Amino acid sequence: MSSSNTHVQGSSSGPTKPPLRKPVFINVDSLKPGTYGLTLVVKVVSSEAVNLRSARIAECLVGDETGSILFTARNDQVDLMKPGASVIIRNGKIDMFKGSMRLAVDKWGRIEVTDPVAFEVNEDNNLSLVEYELVNVSELSN
Repeated sequence: MSSSNTHVQGSSSGPTKPPLRKPVFINVDSLKPGTYGLTLVVKVVSSEAVNLRSARIAECLVGDETGSILFTARNDQVDLMKPGASVIIRNGKIDMFKGSMRLAVDKWGRIEVTDPVAFEVNEDNNLSLVEYELVNVSELSN
């Protein structure tokens, strides 16, 4: 028996990585409860420290020309979220807090300060002021 013919047809030389996907930037007005993997460019309108013993937290109003939302900044994120700053939020997610949406970035996401943006934030369309009610799916099928 010859062991020289070990090449498997169709195999490639080494593992292939999936191609990196280009981020899809979305507008604030398209944010929905329970979504994640969000990439958007926003301007910080205000930042207010929340006093908790365990961590530095600030509630920041951020937005774009389509709307605004509260962003929960934690620890080092607080330093980046200065009023007037323009930031790119990568891999953000929507958390629910007392029935309203909050934008957040956990350890899998990133905040980058970017060049100033030209738009004015639409504070009249504040998505964090919309209250959502949790509905049990089994109640809908009765």
